[in-house]
Amino acid sequence: MLLISYDIKDDKLRTSFSKMLTKNGAVRLQYSVYEVNNTDRVLNNLRIMIDDMFAKQFDGGDSVIIFDVSTVKLKKYGNAIHRDTDIVYF
Repeated sequence: MLLISYDIKDDKLRTSFSKMLTKNGAVRLQYSVYEVNNTDRVLNNLRIMIDDMFAKQFDGGDSVIIFDVSTVKLKKYGNAIHRDTDIVYF
């Protein structure tokens, strides 16, 4: 699982980056924090897309941090605890 956090000044670039994450299976946790829980192949493709499509466009004030939390134990609180449980409505 990856957590991707970003701070991008340019509105157009920020919107494009956000849409790219969503189209590739990322789920928004907060305004600029996304969770991607998928296969290693998809996660690697996402990293490559960020390198190839966006990294060259970032300037000195922009920041993107990718946390690989596959081997880290997470403790969730609040609304976050319900994201990983299946809920069935009738």
